[in-house]
Amino acid sequence: MTALTLRWPAEIEPGDLPPSLAALDTAVSAGVGEVYTAAVALAARDGEVVFQRAYGWLDPETRQRPAQSDSLFDLASVTKLYTVTLFMTLVDAGLVELDQPVATVVPEFSGMRAIGRFEHPLTGAMEGYDYPATTVEAGRVTFRHLLSHTSGLPAWVPLYRLATREAALAAVLASDFAYPTGARLVYSDLGLILLTEAIERLTREPLAVALRRGVLDPLGMRETMFNPPPDRWERIAPTEVCRWRARRLVGEVHDENAGRLGGVSGHAGLFAPAAEVAILGQMYLNGGAYGEMRLLRAETVAEMTRLQAEQDGDRRGLGWMLQGTGDWRRRGLSETAFGHTGFTGTSLWVDPPRKLVLVLLTNRVYFGRDATGITELRQRVYDAASHD
Repeated sequence: MTALTLRWPAEIEPGDLPPSLAALDTAVSAGVGEVYTAAVALAARDGEVVFQRAYGWLDPETRQRPAQSDSLFDLASVTKLYTVTLFMTLVDAGLVELDQPVATVVPEFSGMRAIGRFEHPLTGAMEGYDYPATTVEAGRVTFRHLLSHTSGLPAWVPLYRLATREAALAAVLASDFAYPTGARLVYSDLGLILLTEAIERLTREPLAVALRRGVLDPLGMRETMFNPPPDRWERIAPTEVCRWRARRLVGEVHDENAGRLGGVSGHAGLFAPAAEVAILGQMYLNGGAYGEMRLLRAETVAEMTRLQAEQDGDRRGLGWMLQGTGDWRRRGLSETAFGHTGFTGTSLWVDPPRKLVLVLLTNRVYFGRDATGITELRQRVYDAASHD
């Protein structure tokens, strides 16, 4: 049976939008110049794109390049969804198991590791959790732990301060732990960097090649890529002036650690247009298929989108964020909604009861790293797009 693919109807004029989509349009428009300089929003219901619009400017100083629907954005941590999707195709193919120790694929990730607190390199504050001085066995960490952010690895360390990609990877493989494996949920970029290494060893290909072959090309994602070449830069939303690289970034990954890793990493690095991000969401909404292509088994998608770990209202599946509680609750989204956000101001959410795929791509770090504006705006977008 052929699965739904995205369909684009005739262009809808702003005055003809239903109230919910008019509210979405108003919310995203209000962020231009305050939260970001450029954005693209897309909403699809039951496979039909009911809203797609670009806002702002790719060159905000001169206003000579308005954002377009096919503009490319740095996806930041939304990249993780693609990496996890690729890994789960390997699980479905029988090349690896979710509950298999990572050390069986990456033997260097083994041995006893200390649990300790870490000094944040930017603030100088001590971060981590108070556990008795002890050690944990890295060899007990499974791939399920990595995908549910319960491995024990710290959230982040400044890999970009190391001189080479090889040194950065070695630091991940030798990292101390922030808590005992399985004891907490701590969202960790290091876990996805470690997953990248495992994928490359399982496929015997660099991540960019394996992802192109295993996910991007099968789904027709021609514009989604790591390290876009210079001929694409005119279509890319600029991000922050990077203190480390001493320039405003256009076409270079914003995440410093991904930059040290050559711009290609499982935790960040992909650039994409909104339409191709929506394809990924629709594939999951379809239960792992898109058109004639079945990328994942339906049972695999169900496992990825069920609750695997929870901490203070933050609820996680495998790779996916789930609808949360308390401060993590996204008003307007259903209890079974799942999605992910990116530090640059990107997000993808899938709401199965409403058959909704919702994409918001922005360059909110253009003005700096204060997340208050994008957090409030995302909530207004969820509220607007989720009502019939």
